Amino acid sequence: GPSGCGKSTLLRMIAGLEEISDGDVFIDGTRVNDLEPVKRGISMVFQSYALYPHMSVYENIAFPLRVEGLGREALDQKVREAARILKLEERLRHRPGQLSGGQRQRVAIGRSIVREPAVFLFDEPLSNLDAALRAEMRVELTKLHRDLDATMIYVTHDQIEALTLAQRIAVMQDHEIQQLGTPSEVYHHPANRFVAGFVGSPRMNFIEGRLDIENGDLFFVAGHQRLPLNGYGFVKPPQVGRSITLGVRPEHLIIGEHGSCRLEGLAVDMVEPMGADSLVWLGDGNVTLRARVSGEQAWERGEILPVTLPIDQLSLFSTDDGKRL
Repeated sequence: GPSGCGKSTLLRMIAGLEEISDGDVFIDGTRVNDLEPVKRGISMVFQSYALYPHMSVYENIAFPLRVEGLGREALDQKVREAARILKLEERLRHRPGQLSGGQRQRVAIGRSIVREPAVFLFDEPLSNLDAALRAEMRVELTKLHRDLDATMIYVTHDQIEALTLAQRIAVMQDHEIQQLGTPSEVYHHPANRFVAGFVGSPRMNFIEGRLDIENGDLFFVAGHQRLPLNGYGFVKPPQVGRSITLGVRPEHLIIGEHGSCRLEGLAVDMVEPMGADSLVWLGDGNVTLRARVSGEQAWERGEILPVTLPIDQLSLFSTDDGKRL
């Protein structure tokens, strides 16, 4: 979710760093509401690395084990195993100041691994890294999750991190979970307009209009555009005449006449080359859309084009409360 929606507060409640006013937290089937953080079997990785600058990588990773009073041989084995998993064997004698940002973040994760927690809590751990390092660390975290087979709860406002890392995503807004589901469910079947607009880059196209009926068939009407909705899977019986919002993702738009659910007379306003793809902006004064197409295709500004909307890729939302119809 976006900044300020309650992600970190929820994570801190799971960790025991914030008091819970209502509800319960269970870890491995045990209610932990009244347990101190140290007794919950969790380990937290923060946005800041929080490493001891005067200690070596080895000593930073070993620190929580020394606090627990673990024996030297067992401690050494755990530290070296964590270093092997995180590819830090060659850096164990280095201090944090001699490491890259990605390596320092791996040290912070290593300090969590050696404790063998039941749950890892990550609070935006990659936000301080540049784009290339974030992509590299996403791969590393995916491998780490696979190798450790542990539960990880990961806070981020970066939808790419959420979609690539998660088995389940909780999308939050204004301190409430708007939708909980798999990445595919959240992306392809958003529960409301907020989720639809927040998840996906470039964001979903939205068109304001109303429901109409003619000869028993439903239509979405926006200005002079009239789209048949036969085949759309309504969650509950639609109300004719109500104001609704139609949503469709840029990659699902097809430029050309490929079906009956089609917008006519849209003019090309701008083309943004994106390498393998291009983002084409189209509009007719009332409707503005972005279509993601192959970068090999080319159109001139002002060119008039039909745009087909696959009925199975549409999302309709109530204008009143934003819920999916």
